[in-house]
Amino acid sequence: MLTAKEALERLKVGNARFVKGEATSQNHLSHQERAALAGNQNPFAIVLGCSDSRVPAEMVFDQGLGDLFVIRVAGNIVAPSQVGSVEFAAERYDCAVVVVLGHSHCGAIQATIDTLMHPEQPPSSNLMSIVNRVRPSVEILMQTELKGDLKKLSAHAVRSNVFASVNQLRHGSAVLEQLIEKGKLIVVGAEYSLETGEVTFFDF
Repeated sequence: MLTAKEALERLKVGNARFVKGEATSQNHLSHQERAALAGNQNPFAIVLGCSDSRVPAEMVFDQGLGDLFVIRVAGNIVAPSQVGSVEFAAERYDCAVVVVLGHSHCGAIQATIDTLMHPEQPPSSNLMSIVNRVRPSVEILMQTELKGDLKKLSAHAVRSNVFASVNQLRHGSAVLEQLIEKGKLIVVGAEYSLETGEVTFFDF
């Protein structure tokens, strides 16, 4: 089992390979190796990321089958099912780190901005359930000068939303809180750049 520091370093080194176009984990496993994974898995990190088709965590961090426990949902939001998934992986596989991975040009962020700017045209109730999770991160920014610059507003909202999800995971689950208090788990935020492929990790 990797420590949180070792797990984060492995993710950072993998992303550096991805950015340079030197990914190594995309090689095909043999039938025997694939079959061995069918009986057990041992992921070293949990990634709560966005469903965006341009942000596949395994590729972004240059990891292979069985390396990451990935939870993907539009807007990398935290709802009960996501919390339960993180709890499951943290307890079952002793993962020491959870990375909440946001990304530039996030569609869920844009949908939230659009909804707040045009409340007379609400999205479907299902999409609204995602918008309502993102809304607090965007509303506070729309009360600043950023409201006049949609590009900057969106960029700041991506990070604000990541911070909110990290905070929810750290303080919205008794299971995760206990693991964090015991030093067995850390939750960190990060942002993936669609333009460069680089992942920036945030210090809190």
